[in-house]
Amino acid sequence: MDFDEAVAAHSKWKRRMRRSLAKHDGELNPAEVALDHKCVLGEWIYGEGASYCSLAEYAKLKYEHDRFHKVAAELIQRANSGESIDAELAPCSNSEFSTSSSAVIIAIVAMKKWLSD
Repeated sequence: MDFDEAVAAHSKWKRRMRRSLAKHDGELNPAEVALDHKCVLGEWIYGEGASYCSLAEYAKLKYEHDRFHKVAAELIQRANSGESIDAELAPCSNSEFSTSSSAVIIAIVAMKKWLSD
């Protein structure tokens, strides 16, 4: 796993989500977004990464990644229902979306550090 690439992919996906929700195009399906094993990081977590399941860093990464997917799916559902979610998507906000996104990055970095030591 290229953890730097995982961080970049996470950031890229967040930008895509923000653009899609700003356009109100309905491109993102909340049921699909909620699935944490469909993205590159999720595939690693449930595949090769599962060999590290005894590590606290792995457990944290798996938890935070799943949490992020659920929070993102909920926001998409709310937006698709016509609710304004602009405050939650604002960069540097203290929303659950921003907090969960940051937690994923921190967990990725911790896993990378443990594996490189």
